[in-house]
This record gives sequence, structure tokens and C-alpha cells, in this order.
Amino acid sequence: MHAKQYEITLPADYDMGVIRERVATKGHLLDAFPGLGFKAYLMRERGVDGSPVNQYAPFYLWHTAEGLGSFLWGPGFQGLCDDFGRPVVQHWMAVGYEDGGAAGDRPSTAVRHRRPVPEGTRTTDLTEELLAEARVSAEQDGAVGVLVAVDPRHWEAVTFSLWAEGTAAKASGEVFQVLHCSTPELGQVGRGRAW
Repeated sequence: MHAKQYEITLPADYDMGVIRERVATKGHLLDAFPGLGFKAYLMRERGVDGSPVNQYAPFYLWHTAEGLGSFLWGPGFQGLCDDFGRPVVQHWMAVGYEDGGAAGDRPSTAVRHRRPVPEGTRTTDLTEELLAEARVSAEQDGAVGVLVAVDPRHWEAVTFSLWAEGTAAKASGEVFQVLHCSTPELGQVGRGRAW
């Protein structure tokens, strides 16, 4: 499984209604996309939930490399590049995914926590720590799902959690509003360890 995200940081006075409208009119286009576990259409607004920026930052979990490639080299991503310029695509290898107690509910909030993996950390210890963290987070009230992943190029770990509407996120990190969530093949994403 592969996780990816790109961030489009927008001017401080940008009308974020444009992003809401974009997602409202185009978000459904990935609701049946092959190979996609989920796409969370994320947004941060300057001054809301501690965000210093206006940002559109979709987060994806792909359960097939073919699906990821089909999207990244296809017309959907090209359309985004045409509208906003080509963003840097962050990429993490999934360590594991856990359903939360609110799995199946509509998520309204996402939290992303990134941290460097210190030099000398044993990879086996890292994966066990991340998997345990995912299980604990998934047990919190309102948790829809939790993904843990690692970028082995920069040795960065990420925990990405989705939280149900009307629930306060019980995770630390950068908080995003979830405008839409496409989950065409979430049922095919393995639970627990990704290998």
C-alpha cells in the first residue's frame, strides 16, 4: 500500500469557497477509482484549528501501485496541475491501517502527524511502534480510521487519522477539514500490518 499527499498553499486572502466548490463538483469523480483505498479531500484555512495557511491538501491511500500510477499519470492529476501548477507529491510506504470504532461514518476532520525517524532506529522497532500507535488511536471515540506509514527516502514517519463528524479529534498534529472522502476500495485494504 502507498500513501501520498500534495499540498497546495494558497494566498492568505484566497477565497476558500473556490476549493469547496471544486470538491463539491469534482470529488465524486474518484468514488469508483480502481486501486484507491481512500482519498480524503482536505483543506486548512488560515486561523482555523491553528492553521497558519490556506491550503488544499488531498491525502490518498492506494492499495495497488497500478491505481496510483493510473491517477498520477492520468487526466485527473494533470487537471490539478493545469489549475494550480505541479505540486510536490509526498509519498510514504504504508506500515499498517486500522479501522476505528466509527469506521463507515463520514469523517469531518483529519489529523496528520509527521516526525523524523532518528538515526539508529531499528526498522523492526519502528514498525512495531507505529502499528501499536495505530491500534491505540483507532480505539479512541470517533476514530474512523488510522494509517501509519514511512518515507524511507527522508526517514519520516506519518500517522494519518480520520475522525467522525461531531467528534473532537483525539490526536496531535496538523488538523484538516475533510470536504469529501472517496472510498472505492477501502474494503480491499488490509487491516493491521501492510505486509
